[in-house]
Amino acid sequence: MPPSSQAVAEAAAFRSFANGYLREIDPGIPVRHTLPDGPTAGCVEWNLRSRRLAIRAEIRSPSLCGAQGFGRLWTRHLHEPRWRDVPPMHALQDLLGEAYARVGLGEAARTQELELLGRILDSYRETARQLDLAARETGEDTSFIGAERALVFGHWLHPTPKSRQGLSIWQARAYGPEEAGGFRLAVFAVDAARVRHDSAVRRSAPEIALDLLGADAASLPLRPGEIALPMHPLQADALMLEPHVSAMVEARHVRRLGDFGPRYTATSSLRTVYAPDSPWMAKFSLPVTLTNSLRLNRFAELEAGVAMARLLALNRFGTCHSTFRIVSDPAYLTLHCPGRAESGFETVLRENPFRGGAERGVATLAALTAEPLPGRASRLEALLRRVAPGGVSARAHAARAWFGLYLDCMLEPIVALYDAHGIALEAHQQNALLDVATGWPRRGYYRDNQGFYLSEAARPRLLRQAPETATIAGLYFPESEVNRRLGYYLVVNQIFSVIARMGHDEILPEAILLDDLAARLEAMARRMTGAGRTFARSVVEGSTLCTKANLRVRLADRDELASGDGTDNYRDMANPLRARAMLRSEAGRALAS
Repeated sequence: MPPSSQAVAEAAAFRSFANGYLREIDPGIPVRHTLPDGPTAGCVEWNLRSRRLAIRAEIRSPSLCGAQGFGRLWTRHLHEPRWRDVPPMHALQDLLGEAYARVGLGEAARTQELELLGRILDSYRETARQLDLAARETGEDTSFIGAERALVFGHWLHPTPKSRQGLSIWQARAYGPEEAGGFRLAVFAVDAARVRHDSAVRRSAPEIALDLLGADAASLPLRPGEIALPMHPLQADALMLEPHVSAMVEARHVRRLGDFGPRYTATSSLRTVYAPDSPWMAKFSLPVTLTNSLRLNRFAELEAGVAMARLLALNRFGTCHSTFRIVSDPAYLTLHCPGRAESGFETVLRENPFRGGAERGVATLAALTAEPLPGRASRLEALLRRVAPGGVSARAHAARAWFGLYLDCMLEPIVALYDAHGIALEAHQQNALLDVATGWPRRGYYRDNQGFYLSEAARPRLLRQAPETATIAGLYFPESEVNRRLGYYLVVNQIFSVIARMGHDEILPEAILLDDLAARLEAMARRMTGAGRTFARSVVEGSTLCTKANLRVRLADRDELASGDGTDNYRDMANPLRARAMLRSEAGRALAS
């Protein structure tokens, strides 16, 4: 009998939490556990000093660079020899208590522990609900929006991957991506003098906003001197309760006109919306806390999107790399409220290249590498089965070729952009998309205006091309910090997820793909002359790589988007590429002797 959605969701909650605990709190001790029927299982053991407990977790599917796949769990009191089976959620709560004891957050720790436990349970319930929904579906939607809907388990290395504080179940049916709910945008009429907007393209932001509404734009009851501000309906309802907005409504500076335009659906980020025939997508603020933060568009991010669209158009990077495209956020508009940095109306206007047939076969790396649903293959495994139906050996050969093409589409152009222009991208799994319409990687895409890192070393050159970047907060970083973050987002978060997925699916050993990645980076380092050379060498040769401290951020109940430059959101981890290089070197010495 297959496991229930609740059992699968409980195991998934433990998996995501325990992987964060392994990486950020305690790597544990590798041990063998003797099973009742005689054989032994490879495990990791944690001693929880504050709880006088030990926990053993079976490593059913190990990984050199990604998430560990756990199986059975056991616990015992430290003064007792006997191990007992323990349910995943009980083990998780013990790890949670120990984590708070170790990080030393003082008197607030108990309140924060209860808050995080609530989010973990919320994430568990949402995962179980989505598993029930997914079980009713047959076949796989290979369109752009189909992949956006596929993230049933969420971020593999986050303690609350599916927590959505502020979103009820009935709202999730309409506004969540998983159920393909459709909704029209709420439209406000605002005095033009009170609207701030900018655009890096020929159409102005107010014109693009009308484009979002399609044929309905012609029937808007706008008065002379008014501009239409389309808004996510969830945000519109929340804004009407804000004193600064209700005061402007009462003074008739702002009017809510109703719902207009085609039906939009949420992408995987929840707050970016998509309609297949619209030339534009829109990214809104939402009154919902997802994973580490309340999802608000900051004004500096709006400015950054436009500035980067202008900069990338000037340096003509796109014309040099046909296998890669940056999906730009070239315009924004918002209601200006004196005395407030943001009004809540901040809207990013994003180009939509995924229409007119181009939406077929485009998927986020997060969807391709996600843990498969019970009894099904992962999206990546299903893809490789289609391109290589001839058996295990043929599939392994195809997987290695597939990985090389994937690096052509993602690693090469992103590092080339950094090498030539000092611009790095926050290209994590969810912001990175791949065109696999033929089964093989043909083009990579990057999206999101929150994720640009400009090197201080390149500042003089970049300021000549885009002087407005000098005054936008959070764009420029020291080259050493850019290297760390690019190493995390591009390599640890994205490329390692592909390697780990192939390993978990038993398509190809991770060691082979890690060696291929190292060889590619070494070749790039020899070929490049700028920041890319230093970056590639640091990834291959460094003893550590940067990783995101999602668990510690959540333990502290910290909003990562409101925490300064974000440096505290990262930690170091052992570099599996360096470990592989040392093993190869030792093997070479052994052969020579």
